[in-house]
Amino acid sequence: MPQPMPAIFFGHGSPMNAIARNPYTEAWAALGAALPRPRAILAVSAHWYVPGTAVTATAQPRTIHDFGGFPRDLYAVQYPAPGDAELARRVEELLAPTPVARDLRWGLDHGTWSVLCHVYPSAEIPVVQLSIDETQPPAFHYELGRRLGPLRDERVLIVGSGNLVHNLHSYAWGKHPVEPFDWATRFERRARRCVLAGDDAPLIDYEAFGRDALLSVPTPEHYLPLLYVLGTRRADDTVDFPVEGVDGGSISMLSVRIG
Repeated sequence: MPQPMPAIFFGHGSPMNAIARNPYTEAWAALGAALPRPRAILAVSAHWYVPGTAVTATAQPRTIHDFGGFPRDLYAVQYPAPGDAELARRVEELLAPTPVARDLRWGLDHGTWSVLCHVYPSAEIPVVQLSIDETQPPAFHYELGRRLGPLRDERVLIVGSGNLVHNLHSYAWGKHPVEPFDWATRFERRARRCVLAGDDAPLIDYEAFGRDALLSVPTPEHYLPLLYVLGTRRADDTVDFPVEGVDGGSISMLSVRIG
């Protein structure tokens, strides 16, 4: 029987990573070269955070430049991956009885394409995005990840894209490197220990980490994609962190690979 596809959470950081060459983007490219080739990708991005659960259902999802104030070169980036109507229907089936809308207006936002343009630069692999329902608690999102787990046996790469620590108010916007904030380091360290131990309950109830969680996850949208990936985990899965680092003191670039 073929090995199941892994599931991967990417810390995507700045949209500028789409056109940058740095240790993070080089690690993404190396990961893509080493992964088994999926037949399709299901992406859960921090930047489609809306009321309700939906999947992109267009044959050719558009590249969304969902940001402002960046260089012109970034707006010129296109990621013309095809959609996959069959995968969208399969997601609906797996998530039932949770209602899943077929969305014809959204596309691939920068949480998805800024990473995939390095992992799979040819943009030939079909991509479907799944929205994050902003009205639901963390346990709901973890449970959806658990239900999506069978896709791993169907050669679908499940990708979560966000940041384990994401605090733009504390971000050092200057050009000089800075040390990570102590609260960011502590929160990431505790989360890593839980991931390695297979102890997902504290990661679902992450607010119990107190002040470190309040500062590291001031809003949940960048954290929740991790729970979808963790929800797909099986008892015999390996876990590793193919990308590490903290950008600007308060953005964790950690990637988590399950399987």
